[in-house]
Amino acid sequence: MVTARAAATFDPDGRSAAAARGFVRDALLGWGLPEVVDDAVVLVSELVTNAVVHAGTAAEVCCLREEETVRIEVTDHHPERGLPTLGDGPVTASDRYADPDGEGGRGLLMCSALAERWGVEYGTGRKTVWFRLRLPAHVAGTRYAVPATPGSDLPSGPGPVHVAVVQLDEDGRVLAWNPDAEALFQYPAAAVLGRPWADLAVWPQPSGPGLTDTLRLARWEGGYGIRRQDGQEVEVYGVQVRVRDTEGVASTLCLLVLEPDRAVLRSPARTLPGERPDPTGPRLDLLAGPVVTDDLDTLLQRTVERARDLLDGDAAYLLLTTDDEAEFEVRAATGLTSGHRRHTRFPVETGNRYDSARLPSVHEDLSSRPTGLPLLSDSGMRSLVTVPLKVEGRLIGSLGIAATSPGRYDNEDALRLQFAADRVALAVESTRLTELERLRRGSLSFLVEASDLLAGTLEHEQTLALMAQMAVPTLASWCAVYTTADHSAAARLAFVLHEDEDRIDPLRELLDKTPAPETGPTHGVRFWAAPAETAEAGGLTDSPELAGLLGETVAIALTARNRVIGLLALGVPAGVRFRQEILELAEDLSRRAALALDNSRLYSERTATSQALQRSLLPPDLPEIPGVEVDVYYQAAGEGNEVGGDFYDLFTIREGTYGFAIGDVCGTGPEAASVTGLARHSLRLLAREGLDAPQVLRRLNAAILDEGSRSRFLTLLYGELTPRPDGSTELSLVCAGHPLPLRLRTDGQVDRAATPQPLLGVMDDLDLTAETLVLSPGEVLLCVTDGVTERREGSRMLGDDGLADVLTGCTGLTAGAVAARVQRAVERFAPEPPSDDMAILTLRVPNQRQP
Repeated sequence: MVTARAAATFDPDGRSAAAARGFVRDALLGWGLPEVVDDAVVLVSELVTNAVVHAGTAAEVCCLREEETVRIEVTDHHPERGLPTLGDGPVTASDRYADPDGEGGRGLLMCSALAERWGVEYGTGRKTVWFRLRLPAHVAGTRYAVPATPGSDLPSGPGPVHVAVVQLDEDGRVLAWNPDAEALFQYPAAAVLGRPWADLAVWPQPSGPGLTDTLRLARWEGGYGIRRQDGQEVEVYGVQVRVRDTEGVASTLCLLVLEPDRAVLRSPARTLPGERPDPTGPRLDLLAGPVVTDDLDTLLQRTVERARDLLDGDAAYLLLTTDDEAEFEVRAATGLTSGHRRHTRFPVETGNRYDSARLPSVHEDLSSRPTGLPLLSDSGMRSLVTVPLKVEGRLIGSLGIAATSPGRYDNEDALRLQFAADRVALAVESTRLTELERLRRGSLSFLVEASDLLAGTLEHEQTLALMAQMAVPTLASWCAVYTTADHSAAARLAFVLHEDEDRIDPLRELLDKTPAPETGPTHGVRFWAAPAETAEAGGLTDSPELAGLLGETVAIALTARNRVIGLLALGVPAGVRFRQEILELAEDLSRRAALALDNSRLYSERTATSQALQRSLLPPDLPEIPGVEVDVYYQAAGEGNEVGGDFYDLFTIREGTYGFAIGDVCGTGPEAASVTGLARHSLRLLAREGLDAPQVLRRLNAAILDEGSRSRFLTLLYGELTPRPDGSTELSLVCAGHPLPLRLRTDGQVDRAATPQPLLGVMDDLDLTAETLVLSPGEVLLCVTDGVTERREGSRMLGDDGLADVLTGCTGLTAGAVAARVQRAVERFAPEPPSDDMAILTLRVPNQRQP
């Protein structure tokens, strides 16, 4: 007696064999017959290949479930070829179908080897090859849960059962109308396409949701009325599912039968109005109480705990699919604390033919036929019932209930759990989308803040510290930053941070002993087991400092400007694994951090180079001049500049005679500093050649003009001083366009110590004259650049007179005290910091009475 039947037709093309294999596999698994699947699939594959490839016709495959066997028939429409020879006689060329090495006939050879019985039947225009496979004795294992409808509820009316298929668009208008819909409702398709479904549906008016709201549900089933074309109302039973096309456009698919035929569509756990409750048991409700739509973890944990209690299980778990639907992630579990870890991932398709996450399943005894789910390994669970969570036909997760005793659950338990899972799936998906949106917004805010912080500094060490501080504890419990100057060199541990400050030093010691991750051209996140291996090899795993410290560790290459400049290592405690969204966020952070780190490196290198060059332009330590106090204050304008357009110098020309200079190159910054270097080194060289002051400046003027377009005019005060035996000091001065030096006498009087002469770098021929000055004991000579005299506050300027007033109050002060007082007066003259280079040179002849 045939107890179940499934049939399908396959076109004559190369894809039909694979499609036929899938059809037979699904049919047999749906009947709970995994033991015969492999043999049946092999035989059908060969027979369908013979039909569609060699015979060149469509193939019809029919699966019949009998009491003790399964009969499968493959029919083609090319009966002219004779039956191949399978006996012991000689095989001729015409009998090549029976050749095991030939292209044809292998299906029949396999039938004779694998099937209990097989045969070939000919009819008008068709040929059928059939085989029977005996069902093995029942063993404890996996059974796919399928609805089992009592025979008394099956349709028994005359004629065929019509299943109307109606598709509605987002606005509830008819998109598709199949021939069965025409037969049931007497409307041709042309008359209803584009019409609102509300014109045809007679929707009940009680307190339940209206038609528009019902059409937007993920899944719904129930009874209502349809108006035929003649105006008569017929009662129908319908199942509707929300679907999306490849472009993401939503629509509603409705399957409808007449009310007496409702068993064709009705879910087994559903009770219709007026019917008695389902004898299989009370309906499960996993959503008791309000749904917290913004707290996914709470919803999932409450769901698994309620499902475990309602089915009297010992453990339960809930898995959610990743964005690409290729992996499951453990999001909630109860009763599996010893073996499960949240956020553990494994493939949706485990490769176990007895275990499919897309169908409700009952595992009778996991010890005889283990599931492919690693979550239950060594858990002690024997029975398991699993159901998929689906939204609009898309798999979003799986719910499982397990027990320690075998055979705890049956087909009806799986169907009841599936009905409950269908109700909770939409709430789970909605809450998950809310969580993902919150995480995306949080990630975006995190990256924006990280970018701002990283862009706010160019200090290399501070950038390293910021990278680690942003990663801990947001992304990981600890972070290590490795840097490398050359992609071929080993990375160097540059910074370590742990959320517990007491663990930073032990972690650094461990990482110092651990070989750094390789710095080859890599992309993305890679797992790094070296720290744990180093700790284990050194017997440090159980040490108090490292106890529980090392869990999962990952390394991410820091790549900037197509070059690997370092690595970012992140770690979590033992028993914790990284979530995928955290790893993706870490990758985004690494890209931003790598660019900031490279910028800071370049800035540090250029700053060091610039400072080294600038320091070479400053004079070395000032010489000690017997009988003369000397002090200098110098400040270059611009951040990071040590030398600008202002300069000073004091050097020995010959024994007993010293040269000094203070000058100002037009402009500031590096361009002015280049002329500064030329002037300072030329002065020393020319003065030591025995030239007097006017000759030295004329030669320097020629050198500046030789620079061509790079030349800049220069104001310069140059002099030679010679201490005399009587305690005074004789000076020979040339003031070439520079602010005039001021002399402070012992009585507090201030006067100019030179007369102005032409500046340098403008004219070829200069007429310069040296002026002689004698500083008596107690007198001071103050030389400044225009950054002092031109200090401004609005329209006010310090000027020569203001500087003279400051100097008047410096009577009796040392050279250093005079320079400091002038510097303070300049800074206090205006609230804004000085914007020009500034140099102050003071020479003082001490009184003879002072030691």
